[in-house]
Amino acid sequence: MTSEAVFIQVGALADGFAPHGNVLPVTSLPDGKPLTFYLADGARHQLTMADTHTLLWDGQPVSGRVTAIRPDVLFIDFLDPGKENASISAVCNLAQNNATLVYGQLPTEQAARLDAFSRVEQGLPLTAVEARFHFARLNREPGPLPTFTRALVGMRNQYTYSPTERYEHIYLNDNFYAWQCLDGVEKGLADVDRCHYVQVADDLTLFVWREKIIPTLGVILIDLQQMRTDGKILGYQGSDFAALSNFPVGASAQILNVTNPSS
Repeated sequence: MTSEAVFIQVGALADGFAPHGNVLPVTSLPDGKPLTFYLADGARHQLTMADTHTLLWDGQPVSGRVTAIRPDVLFIDFLDPGKENASISAVCNLAQNNATLVYGQLPTEQAARLDAFSRVEQGLPLTAVEARFHFARLNREPGPLPTFTRALVGMRNQYTYSPTERYEHIYLNDNFYAWQCLDGVEKGLADVDRCHYVQVADDLTLFVWREKIIPTLGVILIDLQQMRTDGKILGYQGSDFAALSNFPVGASAQILNVTNPSS
């Protein structure tokens, strides 16, 4: 009989991913100019780059990261300066002058410790991790907004994050995906979790997942032209809920097979 795998905190996951990870190098905003996001509800936000690791979000300095999975697609991520235990991720398609803003929120310790049976009894989602999506125009330029998509549904993919970390995803339907760790610090672990998909460009999907056992938010760009990913994982450093771990991840991708699920 094999030993049972044990779920680990996000801080330990970050330590496992760190050595020789397939993350992209940081970059800067185009021509060093600010980006202005115009949301459908009339809200407006401005992002400026102060230096390589410091951004200004509506004038507030934040430690952030900017990468470019394609020359015209930026991934920007930082902790939300206006909320505790929260992050903002912006995916900017510069060719189409649009963006997707993902506002992630981790639960309080009290909410995280509420068991699954009690959440079902109270009519709550199985995961207490939240994600809100806002689609925006960039700098008032006209054009289409991003949309949710089913492009990944039916795929079974493998992702290699480093020489030691390898995972498999099966995209089940519009709301759920299955994952298992093939190699690495979570080897032997698997689950089915809530997820969301946004079409960014041809063969480029923003994939967001929210885990229910260990409070975890993943925000990842999956590029099936270059067969690679880029993004981040957010969670608590340890079980005392005292500190956050918000770390970059990237992987090489391989499509193992594709089924045709009913629509």
